[in-house]
Amino acid sequence: MNLKVKIKDFEFENPLMNAAGVNCYTIDELEEIRNSKAASFVTKTCTLNTRQGNLEPRYYENELGSINSMGLPNLGIDYYLNYLESLDGTYFLSVTEMNTENIHKILEKINESSFNGLVELNLSCPNIEGKPQIAYDFKTTDKLLADIFKYFKKDLGVKLPPYFDLAHFDIMANILNKYPIRFVNSINSIGNAIIIDENDTVVIKPKNGFGGLGGEYIKPTALANVNAFYRRLNKDIKIIGTGGVNTGRDVYEHILCGAYMVQIGTRLQKEKSKVFERILNELKEIMKEKNYNSLDEFRGKLKTL
Repeated sequence: MNLKVKIKDFEFENPLMNAAGVNCYTIDELEEIRNSKAASFVTKTCTLNTRQGNLEPRYYENELGSINSMGLPNLGIDYYLNYLESLDGTYFLSVTEMNTENIHKILEKINESSFNGLVELNLSCPNIEGKPQIAYDFKTTDKLLADIFKYFKKDLGVKLPPYFDLAHFDIMANILNKYPIRFVNSINSIGNAIIIDENDTVVIKPKNGFGGLGGEYIKPTALANVNAFYRRLNKDIKIIGTGGVNTGRDVYEHILCGAYMVQIGTRLQKEKSKVFERILNELKEIMKEKNYNSLDEFRGKLKTL
């Protein structure tokens, strides 16, 4: 059974990896994923300088998923870049900044480094107070990408927020198809949800309890976004599916909708790195039952009525 995946010239043994933000803050956490059954990892989304993030409590989980307003706590680009430059293998470096000027600064630093993996530009963090998500501003996104690809020579993809209007899928896909983007990661958490506890109180402190929703709550939205972009993007832009992955069946459905890689977030937070082996085994069992020998045999083969 062949579970290998290719994104451009990069080959991975299977489709599984972590989602940025979960168990990937320190080198020790990244090493734990690197030594697991995951095929690769992505770093914590990092900025030019260290960030403490939002006030606690800023993360909460229940049986259906999670809500967070972390505020991009990270150890700064140099911490992650230096670590990645020391590794063999292909890994993902997730980056963002609070404005386009600093996005260019962080990408210029990567451009000048010896890092030879994939860069995930996060255009979709919903948990920075007073800062809108770039990817909901189509004009700004288009200009940013046009400017980036005037100088950036390494392999880059983008992480997108969820979209809910078919016209927005059309607009964003038309923008992305203009550029040599290697992958699209869909979706980030569904922004600005509220969960209320038994004491009639929100469960996280930042933004009066508003936070990004993850886990089982968001799987239908994630699958829809993966499939919508699969139908619209150039075939050399691969899709990474993220959202609601608890089982091998969830991974199977992401791939059925068009995903190449699949990231695990909330369930990784709950189960730690052993989750990759369990889910991988469950995926293999499903493929065996359906007589599939490779992911290519069912990727994007979602049936419609």
